[in-house]
Amino acid sequence: MTTIPAQRRAALVRTIWRWHFYAGLFVIPLIVVLACTGAVYLFKPQIDAWEERAFTGMPDRGSVAPEAQVDAARAAFPGASVLFYRLPAREGDAALVHLALPAQGGMRDVFVSPQGRVLGALSSETRIAEIAHRIHGQLLLGRQGSWLVELAASWAIVLIASGLYLWWPRGRGLAGVVWPRLGKGGRTALRDLHAVTGFWVAGLALVLLVTGLPWADVWGSAFRAVRTEMGWVKGRQAWTVGGKAPPPVAGEDHAGHDHAAMLAGSAGPAGAGARLQPMSHGDHGGPQGPTLSEVVALAKAEHLAFPVVVVPPGAPQAFGAPPREDWTIRSDTQDRPLGVTIRLDPRTGRETARETFADKHPIDRVVGYGVAWHEGALFGLANQLVGLATAVMLVTLAASGFAMWRRRKPKDLLGAPPLPAAPARIGGAMAILCALALLLPMLAISLAGLALLERLVLRRIDPLARWLGLAA
Repeated sequence: MTTIPAQRRAALVRTIWRWHFYAGLFVIPLIVVLACTGAVYLFKPQIDAWEERAFTGMPDRGSVAPEAQVDAARAAFPGASVLFYRLPAREGDAALVHLALPAQGGMRDVFVSPQGRVLGALSSETRIAEIAHRIHGQLLLGRQGSWLVELAASWAIVLIASGLYLWWPRGRGLAGVVWPRLGKGGRTALRDLHAVTGFWVAGLALVLLVTGLPWADVWGSAFRAVRTEMGWVKGRQAWTVGGKAPPPVAGEDHAGHDHAAMLAGSAGPAGAGARLQPMSHGDHGGPQGPTLSEVVALAKAEHLAFPVVVVPPGAPQAFGAPPREDWTIRSDTQDRPLGVTIRLDPRTGRETARETFADKHPIDRVVGYGVAWHEGALFGLANQLVGLATAVMLVTLAASGFAMWRRRKPKDLLGAPPLPAAPARIGGAMAILCALALLLPMLAISLAGLALLERLVLRRIDPLARWLGLAA
């Protein structure tokens, strides 16, 4: 009587092990890429500061007005459009003037000393954190890359769930469950390293995967559609979708810096309305409205979280949206709860709108906390170190899983775990998988595609079915 339940349990374990194996083959390479690039992006503030180290700590004697700094940046890059002016982090640091070069020449972060001298420029698209971000979100493949990342994230959730089932102690002691038995060496040490690391990283990895979904192209677009239909959209969205800022809601600007879209927006017909006029001390001043110097002074008085940018009237907008006519002061901090956006009337300089994190819809606030955690910005260095430890454990999981596969892989076969002797009862597991598929559209699409591919093609080609482990 006791052998039948044991056989059924063994068959279920074997079946879930096969799912874990096949999911791992696809997910492991992308997990390594995402973990490494994510670990780099966690330290974006430190990396940016290192890249800008030559533009800090200068004397502020003889400082010029922000207008003169903008004029100097534009003189260094004739024909460029001014997108924003970033306030220095400290007195004596250079200001950053963000330019869109003509003829699709890309973006430049131009650093101007307090005395109005151009010290240097960095290409926005080739900065270290920006490259890591584009690889992490799109694998440098555009929208198709975003689909691959979302697909990998969806299957990684299946991988974690199946891994936890295989890890479950089932009456064993703590050794090999909570800590690895490395002293035993060989397959036991490798298996323990994989299982125990998976146990400790599972919760952190799931948080990263779930908080990354709002960025994904398919899931993020569907999420925004639901929020729009339910009336949950309030103010600008503080995260991108599929590598691009979402279309702005009425009366709002874009979220973040979608460089491609802003470049497109800065290249209007015959350049009409696409280029700000050179700023001098008198521009936008007097009866015509506040000067850049006055707006910068207001921004400094707000003591917003760095980086703080001032977007002048007429600056190009993303997605071809018409340029805004007002001044914008914005904190672009990655710690989303500290973000603030202030609008100023272009004629009187009076504040016309102020959006803080507390003004957002509760759904957006929840996502904002998750995004800030995902980027390592919510709790400062502690958040970054937890994220780094998560990335290291994920790479350890990938390496140990690959090593275990290579040790047991037969020479002429893929090395999938063998089929169970008797069919397993997988009703509960299938219910969980179906629930995940309902929540993860890319998982559902891939499951349907894999089922058709296996039934119509893979099982019909005997040598391929045997190599894949689909045949007994």
